Amino acid sequence: MKKLSVPVLYENQDILILNKPSGISVTKDRSGAPWLMEILQKEFPTPEPLRLVHRIDKETSGVLLLAKNKPAQTFYTSGFSKQRFAKLYLALVQGPLPQNRGRIKAPLLRSRQNPQTMHVQPWKGKEAVTDWLKLMELGPFALLAVQPPTGRTHQIRVHLAHRGIPLALDPLYASPHPLMLSDYKKDYRPKRDTPESPLISRLTLHAYQLQIPPLPTKPQTVCMFVAPLDKKFSATLKMLFKHARSCRTAENQEAELLQTILAAQPLPFFSGEEPTTFPQTDIDTLSEFDR
Repeated sequence: MKKLSVPVLYENQDILILNKPSGISVTKDRSGAPWLMEILQKEFPTPEPLRLVHRIDKETSGVLLLAKNKPAQTFYTSGFSKQRFAKLYLALVQGPLPQNRGRIKAPLLRSRQNPQTMHVQPWKGKEAVTDWLKLMELGPFALLAVQPPTGRTHQIRVHLAHRGIPLALDPLYASPHPLMLSDYKKDYRPKRDTPESPLISRLTLHAYQLQIPPLPTKPQTVCMFVAPLDKKFSATLKMLFKHARSCRTAENQEAELLQTILAAQPLPFFSGEEPTTFPQTDIDTLSEFDR
């Protein structure tokens, strides 16, 4: 079977769940690069054109839902717009963090100076809310679980930067510099005549999991979809966990949590106020094709 450039996590007669790689736009942009629907039309033809239900940024990777027909598109688009579905992102941010969790409520508006960016605008901006929970400290960085009840353009990126905890790598709102192992591994020795490769050179944000209900006409259990991290993101977390951490408290618990993430197992959702426990979950995960 041909390996697709956009991995499929799940499929039935109504929906297609993808693990969108970083660097692929879900809509046609000015770069001229192949965009999602163009790629899928060649690699994954369907009787009807696939329909967008929601969006994630071009440089953000992770779980993305597409509809195969109009009724499915209508149902799931309405669910996203009314904030009925739960989404959880993983964000590697610049640390350390003085708090363990927080809620960011800051209206967002597109910038007039740079239309490609968004900014906080208390008076004219649209409502935007982001909840975050610190999962672990990784030396100069921290790994967060992030839930955005609202879904504004660049919301997580802008909100985290606004709160002083920007993504570790974000050319628009934070540092554009790739993460290098030599910056964090004390005894790092470069290979002779070989330039060091970055640990990661893409946006450090991943749409990790999505929980949705079935269509009303086809009742079944609520479904959770988890998108595995790509090799670079996974390797970055492992290297930072091994070489960059200065605090060794709760090491076994953090190691267990890291393995849960690397194995693409679901994490529990949380709210901005309620405490939570990791890595237990009681929600079934669908990771196999339903063909």
